[in-house]
Amino acid sequence: MTIRDLLAAESINLNGTPAGKTEALNQCIDLMAKSGKIADVEKYRKGVFAREEEGTTGIGMGIAIPHCKSDAVTKAGLAAMVVKDGVDFESLDGTPAKIIFLIAAPNTEDNVHLQVLSKLSVMLMDEQFTNSLINAGSVDEFLNIIDSAEKAKDEKEAAKEAKAKEPVEVKKDDVFIVAVTACPTGIAHTYMAAEAIEKKAKELGYQVKVETRGSGGAKNVLTDDEIAKAAGVIVACDTNVPTDRFDGKKVIECQVSDGINKAEELIKRIAAGDAPVFKASGKKEASHSSVGGKESVGHQIYKHLMNGVSHMLPFVVGGGILIAIAFLIDGFSVDLNSLPADQRANFGTITQAAAMFKGIGGTAFGFMLPILAGFIAMSIADRPGLAVGFVGGSIAANGTSGFLGALVAGFVAGYIVLLLKKVFSKLPESLDGMKPVLLYPLLGIFLVGVIMQFVVEPPIGALNTAINNGLNGLNGASAVVLGVLLGGMMSVDMGGPVNKAAYVFGTASIAAGNYNIMAAVMIGGMVPPIAIALATIFFKNKFTADERKAGPTNFIMGLSFITEGAIPFAASDPLHVLPACVVGSAVAGGLSMAFGCTLMAPHGGIFVVPTIGNPLMYLVALVIGSFIACGLLGLLKKKVSE
Repeated sequence: MTIRDLLAAESINLNGTPAGKTEALNQCIDLMAKSGKIADVEKYRKGVFAREEEGTTGIGMGIAIPHCKSDAVTKAGLAAMVVKDGVDFESLDGTPAKIIFLIAAPNTEDNVHLQVLSKLSVMLMDEQFTNSLINAGSVDEFLNIIDSAEKAKDEKEAAKEAKAKEPVEVKKDDVFIVAVTACPTGIAHTYMAAEAIEKKAKELGYQVKVETRGSGGAKNVLTDDEIAKAAGVIVACDTNVPTDRFDGKKVIECQVSDGINKAEELIKRIAAGDAPVFKASGKKEASHSSVGGKESVGHQIYKHLMNGVSHMLPFVVGGGILIAIAFLIDGFSVDLNSLPADQRANFGTITQAAAMFKGIGGTAFGFMLPILAGFIAMSIADRPGLAVGFVGGSIAANGTSGFLGALVAGFVAGYIVLLLKKVFSKLPESLDGMKPVLLYPLLGIFLVGVIMQFVVEPPIGALNTAINNGLNGLNGASAVVLGVLLGGMMSVDMGGPVNKAAYVFGTASIAAGNYNIMAAVMIGGMVPPIAIALATIFFKNKFTADERKAGPTNFIMGLSFITEGAIPFAASDPLHVLPACVVGSAVAGGLSMAFGCTLMAPHGGIFVVPTIGNPLMYLVALVIGSFIACGLLGLLKKKVSE
């Protein structure tokens, strides 16, 4: 089978003029549909865009290779589009894409088709070949260029495979490097990274052997002797590969995209011995600079944290939207101005329908912090850490420490279980079955409970009391300063003790007839989710694919005064997210006071507009504060690497 067998003439456009990435993808999908190989075009389209959300397929050098493996595809196929002026494809190197190959692969596809698609990906690494395709004058010329290059590639691969069967001869003074490349789909990036590493190593005068782990299985597999002879190992993978065999070797672990775009840097580092020594247990010696930073201490902490956040997110989103619906129902069903002040505190549960939604949403929220702590602990200590983390997170949720306490609980629980594993490793093997069902949960839950109650909770509780006392003392001070302080406090820990202290102060002020304080409190709590939703739109490269997907739901939560919608984002990057949100909330709170805005309801966001005094300027304050926080997020947050 050849590339031409997969690429129909009607699926080629040599004069594409898309305005942007989305339009380019849609045009390529339409070209693919013309081949008759797509049973459900819209399902395939969703699959292509879903893959793009995981990380751009614009690999750089003017090339983009979007792809999708789906049961919507009846037969493997290709579509090609040349954009002579280039189109912004969010490429890894920032260059516009001039040639786009869209891949369609059915879930049941055999390895022959996958090998052909992988071959094309590697051929595109040849700049001369790519330029020839871009400048082709007709579809026939385009296909003939591919045929000629494919024939030459097949001959080269045959010689390479024959050589690969021979043992590698490494001279005394030669530098020999081994590498492994793999990506989740195993069609394109796996082989492109291998080609880039091999090509750059040859240019630098080093010997290299690269093992590829694509959809067709492991190829060019490294032998024990080759690993022993190697100066070091490059593991450029976005999926798990066997690494215990590299125990004691200097290893750089990075993303597969780094293998494509940073091959020279990786090879030079291995040659210079600038890599951490890999331990089969998964631990490494400290590395001063690691491309991708995949197993650095910072990355490990981030990985554990994100495991908790990703599992917590559905509870935040599902529960938060249900609570927002409860506020909406009461907002349209009840005249809040006619209710006594004490009954306004029940907003969201006044009508039967609203109470049902609020109850279900509140139950989901109740799981949020235990889930966060539990899955952080599980990431650290595997399954035995789950129960211990749940208990620690529940103590934080029911105490005064809030989500910050749950973060601490997750890490404390995880490392407690790791300690217990080390202590009990001395026990006879006959007792191994008892450890996960008795020893770890019993001692782990006891220890995390003691630490949370006697070490974590007391200082946070004392801090909460001190903040409340301080607020009462500031009641007669400048209204604007008080608004800045209360608005900022709503973003400090987003539902934690500081946030709750400001909120309680605001609700108490309503009972005393001081409605401007509650207005500043609520606007301060609305800013963080709205700012984060805006930032995920305006600064996409500062957020992961999962964060970008979850971002827009924060508009609903922010407008509903559900600050907790911002917790997953703050938890994943507190040093940059919290300061930005605190400043934006503080500005909004101060402006609310300056504009003389008031609020007679203790909750509800935009759904309690009838109870807001000077609503137009309140909206102005909210918009200004949100955009300030959004802009600071764009400045402070670092670009993420998918």
